[in-house]
Amino acid sequence: MNTQATFDLERLTAVNAAQAARLLREVRDARIAGRHPRVGPRPVIGASWDRMLASGVDPEHDHRAGMLSTDEVERRRQASPLRHVLPVLREGLLSVADVAQHIMVVADAEGRLLWREGNRSVLRMADGHGFEVGADWRESIVGTNGIGTPLVARRPLQVFSAEHFVRTHHLWTCTGAPITDPRDGRLLGVVDISGPLDTMHPATLALVGSVAKLAEARLREQHLTALDKLRSVAAPVLARLGGRAVAVDTHGWTAAVTGMPPPGRVTLPKSFADGRAWLPALGRCTVAPLPGGWLLRFDDGGGAGSAEPHGAGVPVATRVVVDVGGSHRWTVTVTGSAGCWTHELTPRHAELLYLLAVSRAGRTAAGLAEDLFGDPGRTVTVRAELSRVRRYLGGLLAHRPYRFHEDADVELVLAADPSRLLPQSLAPAVVRARAATVP
Repeated sequence: MNTQATFDLERLTAVNAAQAARLLREVRDARIAGRHPRVGPRPVIGASWDRMLASGVDPEHDHRAGMLSTDEVERRRQASPLRHVLPVLREGLLSVADVAQHIMVVADAEGRLLWREGNRSVLRMADGHGFEVGADWRESIVGTNGIGTPLVARRPLQVFSAEHFVRTHHLWTCTGAPITDPRDGRLLGVVDISGPLDTMHPATLALVGSVAKLAEARLREQHLTALDKLRSVAAPVLARLGGRAVAVDTHGWTAAVTGMPPPGRVTLPKSFADGRAWLPALGRCTVAPLPGGWLLRFDDGGGAGSAEPHGAGVPVATRVVVDVGGSHRWTVTVTGSAGCWTHELTPRHAELLYLLAVSRAGRTAAGLAEDLFGDPGRTVTVRAELSRVRRYLGGLLAHRPYRFHEDADVELVLAADPSRLLPQSLAPAVVRARAATVP
């Protein structure tokens, strides 16, 4: 069987960056023309090019989407947790970027550029390509690039010269790494280092990825500090209470507990206020505000979910919406008698809930391992991931086999183009589902 060689970016650019750029242009032009080049692109780049060809992005001319207003940029800056880690990003990248004729760019999870700093001459060059604060650099808008493609791939990525899908970006090298919220795995945005292609260095990828991890570590430290403050307030309150109670922050993370085993995290409804509520896996509770969080006092007289009539903690008329229609953001939304809440899914959990939503009769751990990895023996990994899913879905997820509870009304939201199902996924079952939609 003939196996096409793959472009070795690090080796070829180390020898001659200009020669590597010329070869990449040949590879890109052949792929766009539907020919088979003698060397194939890197898999992550080839997958991105395929997405661009399917979505109709113009490979010859860049597209400038509507810029955000100054007020909207400022609103997004203030709402973004990334503002808290700008000192980490600047310390780790800006000095290197300026010397290496690069600029540092920070974008939100929608690919909108919120901050941009670095070498002045490169900033002026970037202006000519619409690489400005407020611009939209999603992959579906401007093609394969160091902002939008890491958002889809959920991994650090260097995009060199003609690896950019759009020809007008071929004079650039861009290296971006996603930053996620350590509290819930939610994608916050991307930090990117960009500059002229002749300034490209393979070590930049490791540097940007490491600084992104440092930023996530700083967010984790800030979260733990906030939990400590909440704990100091909640501990005296809990000491005076009888029964089961827990103090959680606004994201549901436990700060202090009494009368029950400490849950790592409690999934909270989207709309949460004083009064009564029902929580997955924990049951009915009374809610009271605390500085920086909530006090939850649970009903006595049974275990988690005992106040609900349908067993396993599932309330009457519970509706579950699994939304995997986006290109890089997927959610599960639960609506029941006590309100509505939404949880953002990791790529793996999006795959799992998609598989369970299309197989309402259920799947064994071996069956899911076959679906995800093509290897029915990887049941330990499947069970570990489903254990994490149950932390927020609780009794809504049954097992033996794994399935949604029969009393739950489950809706699956897919992309308008079925061939775009979970575009980052390499799970065999997902790949087969995408292929089945191609005429």
